[in-house]
Amino acid sequence: MGDMTMCGRLLAAILLLLAPVATSAKEFPAKPVRLIVPFPPGGPNDIIARVIGQKISELVKQPIIVDNRAGQGGVLGTDAVAKASPDGYTIAIASAGALAISPSMEKVAYDTLKDLAPVTLVATVPEMLVVATDVPAKNMSELVALAKAQPGKLNFASSGPGSLPHLACELFKLTAKIDIVHVPYRGAAPAVNDLLGQQVQMTFLDLPVILPQIKAGSLRPIALGGRERAPTAPDVPTTAEVGMPDLIIENWYGMVAPAGTPLEIVAKLNKLATDAMADPAVKAKLAAQGLILAGDTPEHFRDFIAADIKRWAKVIQDAGVITAK
Repeated sequence: MGDMTMCGRLLAAILLLLAPVATSAKEFPAKPVRLIVPFPPGGPNDIIARVIGQKISELVKQPIIVDNRAGQGGVLGTDAVAKASPDGYTIAIASAGALAISPSMEKVAYDTLKDLAPVTLVATVPEMLVVATDVPAKNMSELVALAKAQPGKLNFASSGPGSLPHLACELFKLTAKIDIVHVPYRGAAPAVNDLLGQQVQMTFLDLPVILPQIKAGSLRPIALGGRERAPTAPDVPTTAEVGMPDLIIENWYGMVAPAGTPLEIVAKLNKLATDAMADPAVKAKLAAQGLILAGDTPEHFRDFIAADIKRWAKVIQDAGVITAK
């Protein structure tokens, strides 16, 4: 009889603990939600957060407060959400660099798959391989031939050590079996400036970042790292079309919450985000930025992140990239 009473009390205690979770999930969000952007205003992360955040705010009748936490290539802002209270009221729009690349490149204070709860893949954006206009190569075969004829003489710019553009060019080197030299910059803007000034010869960057220069004829496109041609640059072939099917280079952005966030709240966040992405106005605004909307389940997004971590860790190892771990 005493054991049954104890079991009853234990069951009551468990139900009492679970009750607030069920109630909060049903009513979530009951107050403003902080949406961390791990980069300064104006970039793709920020644009995605503000467009989708505004739509979610309309759906739930609660403010979605965008909080720009720039630093360390997105690592600082991503770490802030990893350390936040796991109640769904602090989330982030993080990108491939901080979630899949930096953990293999440097010491970070979080474990992506242990300290963060994936909510949904939001968007992908292909990287474009471009060259300065003084480079005597108009297509991929000519560029590879030029690099092979001058080993160690051509430079490629990146937005920083360990950035996606850096590893994209390292993968390009491995795939094409060429020797080109990495020149890191503090962000995409100075890299583009020196490319326009013909101080470096080539780079991989997000298509929206360099599309204006391509349209103006200031940079020459060579190939797109996406799986299909881009509507905004339909004449540029994909890397697969030019004989490099393994050179798929796409940046991506996804919504994450702190690990331990109740599954019901993660599911609610997922539905809100995917409902927002289904809105025609949201689609139009983000498509204009060259972003390809995704939207998936938390489980699929977790598998997607895990696969990308494995892929880039192999590139880092095979290319002999020096890490700060």
